[in-house]
Amino acid sequence: MAQHRVVLLPGDGIGPEITAVARQLLEAVSKRHGFELSFEEQPIGGSAIDATGEPLPASTLAACRSADAVLLAAIGSPRFDTLPREKRPETGLLGLRAGMELFANLRPVKIVQALIDASSLKREVIEGVDLLVVRELTGGIYFGQPKGRIEADGDERGFNTMTYAASEVDRIARVAFDIATQRQGRLCSVDKANVLDVSQLWRDRVDALAPTYSEVEVSHMYVDNAAMQLVRDPRQFDVLLTGNLFGDILSDEAAMLTGSIGMLPSASLGSDGPGLFEPVHGSAPDIAGQDKANPMAMVLSAAMMLRIGLNQAGAADELEAAVDKVLAAGFRTGDLMADGCISLGCAAMGQELLKAL
Repeated sequence: MAQHRVVLLPGDGIGPEITAVARQLLEAVSKRHGFELSFEEQPIGGSAIDATGEPLPASTLAACRSADAVLLAAIGSPRFDTLPREKRPETGLLGLRAGMELFANLRPVKIVQALIDASSLKREVIEGVDLLVVRELTGGIYFGQPKGRIEADGDERGFNTMTYAASEVDRIARVAFDIATQRQGRLCSVDKANVLDVSQLWRDRVDALAPTYSEVEVSHMYVDNAAMQLVRDPRQFDVLLTGNLFGDILSDEAAMLTGSIGMLPSASLGSDGPGLFEPVHGSAPDIAGQDKANPMAMVLSAAMMLRIGLNQAGAADELEAAVDKVLAAGFRTGDLMADGCISLGCAAMGQELLKAL
């Protein structure tokens, strides 16, 4: 029997609630498919600050690096907003990505037919949308040096550095090209090459790699136009490749095509070692502990973990089918509620998903 070690990072806010649902489903589907999952929970973010004073304890990072896959729920709370930047929950997440050497973030956006009317966009705009954002995760302006705040000329100045090496662009571009060959064969690279030197390098490197992937149709788009096109005609996109900052913004915009950010999973991968799988949404501290959370994105992140991280495609298919079945039956959490549907809390939705398995 195949055995896989999974580190669970419940984190903050609604994280423990949606983690509990995902763990139940993973335990059920693994038994059905004849493999064994062993789980280890570790603190990160606000929960780690409360426990250890640090947003990413060394023990958490070590456990994640030695696992077969890592499933993260959510981090963050307003309680920690007054802490120094290096002590905040978000710094723990950045440190985890860097410590696990995860440079490629994959965010699929696919319209679920049962939820098509939940989107704020017209049905005819979003019907059939199936795209993937490939975001570079460990470079760019979030990690570039120098950065900080200084006093200069009698004024205070804040600064960050957007920087990429050609090798960093090449490795994330190869990920996007490889994925495009397995999808519709279309790659759109998003930059700001009309203004930024770093984007000019980005575009040059994508063009240099393109001949190696002759079966992929390559296009380029400025980020401001890409933001507009995502809400004007999202079906034109197959794989969207972009840097850290632009990818952060565009992937959240793309998420809302589905009507709720509570439906979208993601994967963060490196060249070697375990991947990190997490829902796109945040910790939602305003509803934490109230059984109002939507666990679907966490469940779909678990399915991505099974498929990509653990090579258990059959089990992943079953989890995704369970989500579709429950939604088609009219069960909804509050963020997705519509006329004629049945409102459920987080735990009850988990039970319906178990029944659907």
